Amino acid sequence: MNVHRPLRLARYLALAWMLLLIYGSLHPFSGWRDNGLASLAFLGTPWPRYWTGFDLTVNVLAYLPLGALLTLGFWRLPGRATAAVLAVLIGTTLSFTMEWIQNWLPSRVPSNLDLACNGVGTLMGALVASLTGPRTLPHLGRWLQTALGPLPNAELGLTLVGIWLFIPLSPEILLFGAGDLRQILGLPSALPFSAEHFARAEAAVVAANVLAIGLLVRMLASNLRIAHVLASAVLAIGLLVRTLSAAVLVGPASWSAWLTPGVAQGLIAGIALLLPAMWLPARGRLALGALALMTGTVLVNLAPANPYSPLALVVWTQGHFLNFNGLTRLVSIVWPFLALPYLMVSGRRE
Repeated sequence: MNVHRPLRLARYLALAWMLLLIYGSLHPFSGWRDNGLASLAFLGTPWPRYWTGFDLTVNVLAYLPLGALLTLGFWRLPGRATAAVLAVLIGTTLSFTMEWIQNWLPSRVPSNLDLACNGVGTLMGALVASLTGPRTLPHLGRWLQTALGPLPNAELGLTLVGIWLFIPLSPEILLFGAGDLRQILGLPSALPFSAEHFARAEAAVVAANVLAIGLLVRMLASNLRIAHVLASAVLAIGLLVRTLSAAVLVGPASWSAWLTPGVAQGLIAGIALLLPAMWLPARGRLALGALALMTGTVLVNLAPANPYSPLALVVWTQGHFLNFNGLTRLVSIVWPFLALPYLMVSGRRE
């Protein structure tokens, strides 16, 4: 059984996860200063006075996928434990480096407890992958061989689709709205808010992004039937993520607040455009997918301010969710600028 595809996928996902951890650990990247303490003093600090089980769990779970993905990515190295040991070393070194750098960030406090939890998480992930790898990799290899087309970098595209699922986690941005540069550039909304303008912009942003992600999935899929299944699954997971984020981050009563008339119209229009577009020739799908991606990015930068944002941000930017908010916002900003070059490069090889 050819396991090159699952190994490549694991490596791409591990690299993406490492970059997300780095950003989440150092966000908001401002106020750098020297606190006058020894940079390694945090290693000898006693058990913190204030801690919660939530903090410990998050620090363990954040590094668990990294340990598993690195172990699978290094699976072909000689020696039964080599992949797991290397994964733990890389994960622990990454955590140590992040804690060390946090000495110079006033909004972050380096902690040996965080380092220990991150190490435990990496170890747990490595152990899980070591135990399940012999069964997981062949099955995953067969599935990838069946589901993905012959693109040489299809696994990278699948990784981009996985990263896209972070975008609906931000309840304050338009559904699937990616590429909004106004906050980082300090630009005001281009259009004044009105219920009519906002509903139209929301519907257009949703429709354009449904078409874009659906055609990206179609480009990756080996045939039309699998493309329909994968695109349906990706959109369904995206909507589920949005529902759960609204329920957890805003409140259980707000679980469906995102499903506005504009969103409903956008979903219907996007799916109606996507179904016939999947039948287009490869070059036609590529051109339309790139156009939809650029259109969605332009529209999300022109849309009026989201009136749902203030309510969502009250919880989303406080406490445990501050750094996660920065992470999901980064993903939503950069994703179209990663996906568009991928479409261009991969489309030439179809």
